[in-house]
Amino acid sequence: MDKIYIVRHCKAVGQPPEAQLTEEGFKQAEELADFFSTIQIDRIISSPFTRAQQSIEPTGKKQGVRVETDDRLAKRILSTEHHEDWLEKLRHSFEDIKMKLQGGESSQEAMGRAESMITELKERPEENIILVTHGNLMTLLLKYFDDSYGFEEWKKLINPDVFLVTFTGENPQLERHWKK
Repeated sequence: MDKIYIVRHCKAVGQPPEAQLTEEGFKQAEELADFFSTIQIDRIISSPFTRAQQSIEPTGKKQGVRVETDDRLAKRILSTEHHEDWLEKLRHSFEDIKMKLQGGESSQEAMGRAESMITELKERPEENIILVTHGNLMTLLLKYFDDSYGFEEWKKLINPDVFLVTFTGENPQLERHWKK
């Protein structure tokens, strides 16, 4: 594996797993397909959530690559309980990666599932892979490659967003590629 493109899904109508893209989100999905049209993509793996799959389907069609799904790219659940101060709790979860709220997943646990996927992909022959996920897990994936990523970087993400991780030498290089 040489390159991983980490993609945050396009704009959606809501947060449930079955939430679809908005009209603007479907247009953004076409823009993503145009963005990737000059890059040979060998494999596409998406969160099983509808909005993530819809975000990358046009790219898969244009590339002639089947979109696979993997639960390890699913949205991180912070808590199953309602918290008025959820944003503060999310910020704290980036500082204390072991913090776990009722019914939720710690940052450490979410990073662990993402890390297991990266470890598997490093052994694969494909050179250019797209992973489609959600903002919180995307930030944790970026943190896996560069520990400076956290809550403030999460706040700066947009829908969609694209980061490229290039594996050359010992340290992977991380670069934002979507600047809309």
